[in-house]
Amino acid sequence: MALNKQHKLYQEDIANILSVKGIEQIHNKSFLITGATGLIGVHLIDALMALGDVRVFAVGRSKEKAKERLGEYFDHPCFQFLEHDITMPFSTLNSQLSTLDYIIPLASNTHPLAYSQFPIETILINTKGAEHALQLAEQYGATVLYPSTVEVYGNAKGEDEFVEDYTGTLNLSNARSCYPESKRTCEALCQSYLAERGVQVKIVRLSRVFGPTMLLSDTKASSQFIRNAIAGEDIVLKSRGEQFFSYTYVADAVAAMLHVLLHGEIGVPYNISNPDCDVRLRDFAACCAAYNGKQVVFNLPSDIESRGFSIATRAILDSSRLRGIGFFPHYKIDDAICRTIELLK
Repeated sequence: MALNKQHKLYQEDIANILSVKGIEQIHNKSFLITGATGLIGVHLIDALMALGDVRVFAVGRSKEKAKERLGEYFDHPCFQFLEHDITMPFSTLNSQLSTLDYIIPLASNTHPLAYSQFPIETILINTKGAEHALQLAEQYGATVLYPSTVEVYGNAKGEDEFVEDYTGTLNLSNARSCYPESKRTCEALCQSYLAERGVQVKIVRLSRVFGPTMLLSDTKASSQFIRNAIAGEDIVLKSRGEQFFSYTYVADAVAAMLHVLLHGEIGVPYNISNPDCDVRLRDFAACCAAYNGKQVVFNLPSDIESRGFSIATRAILDSSRLRGIGFFPHYKIDDAICRTIELLK
């Protein structure tokens, strides 16, 4: 399973991202992006590099992994990979940085197996990564775009959609809270750096993102379904599939992030979701199965897997605020799933 970035579908995705209103404002600007080899990081960097005159500092823990995911840029004068553990301060990198306009700290454990096996690491990557990004922004006068998550809302009460002022409820009685609670702390840290030190911060709360830049190690249900479909296998569903979630195709997520960066208000969170991608888990699975004429089969998860699963059964994000600043997504769920499978076949 390998992504062909020259495929016409992928190039269409990049073109849609670069059609964001006001994109010309980031010409000749510099970005520092942590989590550069992840699902969103790779797609974001591909889009920025397509502009041709944007300086990208890509931060990750493994140069070898970065060469696999972003190797085509290693000799590009506008690209520099910085091998760094973001739980450590960025002070050791100062000699390699010049000016910075934008910082996007994407590094995070974002899938169930990581939550269950490495809850301490999950907390530290999120909180220390955000702290060090904010410190760097203060030093360089850069703007931070902080990528938060639907999980900060916790469990839904009734049938309501999550609006940005919903305070949420979280279950702190198990280690699964490592991800949502640390993300809530990071948002509080962003607001604190804005209030106390004047650091310019914009916040997006992402729904469940999927797409062709996914990692093979990703254990989210949607990623497993896509891998099954690529392999021509039945789709394995490890629950009844009643969970009703907001999903976003990665190209729409990246485009929305850049739109908020350019047009969003400082300190104001924006939900990133797509009403055309609000589906039950079983329907996501069925769409993957239909691609190859296969079936959805049910299989109980292992104890380790189940410890990493969210207990939320409904997590629908209201994207009215995002639409209010002029952003509208491109992809419906069937199209997004089919594009992902086609690009990874």
